[in-house]
Amino acid sequence: MGAAYDDRDGTIWMDGKLIPWRDANVHILTHAMHYASSVFEGERAYNGKIFKSRLHSERLHFSAGQLDFQIPWTVDEIEAAKQEVLTANGLTDAYVRAVAWRGAGEDMGVASAKNPVRLAIAAWEWGAYYGDAKMKGAKLDISKWKRPSPETIPSHAKAAGLYMICTLSKHAAEAKGCSDAMMFDYRGYVAEATGANIFFVKDGEVHTPLPDCFLNGLTRQTVVGMLKDRQIKVHERHIMPEELESFQQCWLTGTAAEVTPVGQIGDYNFEVGAIAREIAEGYEKLVRE
Repeated sequence: MGAAYDDRDGTIWMDGKLIPWRDANVHILTHAMHYASSVFEGERAYNGKIFKSRLHSERLHFSAGQLDFQIPWTVDEIEAAKQEVLTANGLTDAYVRAVAWRGAGEDMGVASAKNPVRLAIAAWEWGAYYGDAKMKGAKLDISKWKRPSPETIPSHAKAAGLYMICTLSKHAAEAKGCSDAMMFDYRGYVAEATGANIFFVKDGEVHTPLPDCFLNGLTRQTVVGMLKDRQIKVHERHIMPEELESFQQCWLTGTAAEVTPVGQIGDYNFEVGAIAREIAEGYEKLVRE
């Protein structure tokens, strides 16, 4: 096992300055800890360059706005801070985590308008999210939890609270020997995995759920563009559960997951086929350009 995330060497950017890793702490009465008033970004650096970096920083600001707070650092300042973190820690290939939250302040109820908004950026080495699944295909459970209606949550924000049911789903999946879980949305359509979007192949064409109540991931958008550049037809639509048995290939996309083929979802099996391999290999090249 690696070192615990609160007990490592290195530095973290926090509220405008670099501090020793072990000193990057918050008070127990931090509002975000009690009421999930927090947004974040997961990013990957390849050869010293963060893929889609500015889009991640812009989305962080968007997510904060969806949770009714404003980050007191500009996109340009966040971009500079991320590079500062990579340089300070001597990293070129790394996972980068930016997180903004309502801190401890005068308010400690549901309302928190008087509390300061804080920002931290950390980076560390992180290998393949699903281990060797890129070769043989990940095994997924089917979650009992559903992605909620956009009438109940800001579903297009990358907000910490929205991941609670993802944690529950992933824990249940791991207990069954799976890498992850696929989730349906509140209407019963196929939605996504716990931290990645999902794609399917049928007869040489690609089908992927319409992201109308969950995050339209930056990696997802990149892969849709890659498929269209290759003249592969992409259907962005609602997908019914009973359609799973008709698909031949499947893969997941996400900053952490990158492009990971899927071999099994519940009782449904998929091949790690030519399109899945081509997109996975093409993505590996693209992020290092």
